Amino acid sequence: MAARFHLGGKLIVFGDAGADAAHIAVEFMHPVVVGKRALPAVALSSDAPAAGGDGGGSDEDRRDGRGGAEVFAHQVRHWADASDTALGIFRDGRCPSVLRGLETAGELGLLTIALTGDAGRSGGSGGEATGPLAADRTTTGHQPAGRTTTDHFLTGRVPADHVLVAASDDPAVVKEVHVTAYHLLWELVHVFLDRLGPPARGAGR
Repeated sequence: MAARFHLGGKLIVFGDAGADAAHIAVEFMHPVVVGKRALPAVALSSDAPAAGGDGGGSDEDRRDGRGGAEVFAHQVRHWADASDTALGIFRDGRCPSVLRGLETAGELGLLTIALTGDAGRSGGSGGEATGPLAADRTTTGHQPAGRTTTDHFLTGRVPADHVLVAASDDPAVVKEVHVTAYHLLWELVHVFLDRLGPPARGAGR
């Protein structure tokens, strides 16, 4: 992340809770530590019609993949550069729009990071339980050829370079772990930016 910011990249954040995505973007744009530089970040809208996605359907429909699945992917295609970082945040690893957004970001060459919870999920043609999201069930690296968002939705796999899992199915615990994780990301990014020195020429935005 630090190397991408150093070269002029930005952070693109999206998730199943818009307030969380907006908070992360603000953390990077408005540093609370004196002397730390502001970093370019944007939180994507979860409003499918406003964002130009396929829209339609209830919240339940969207979670089940029947509507709004392209809401973040559509915006990533229009806002992202290959030097950017995409961060998707969701409570249980199943939100189709977040999965599709991460998938699209990976296809475009962005660094992709997911913050998710570890709630039990069902999948497969018979609806059998697949159990908690485990490290050996997590895709690291970009999406393999032939794999679809539906595959990720059913198997619990997350199409991201780095997947940070809050090992709990309690939404309150997951949220607290995510808050800690993105504050650590902010801290570490600035540690490495300090080592990299002044921004690259033309990298300021």
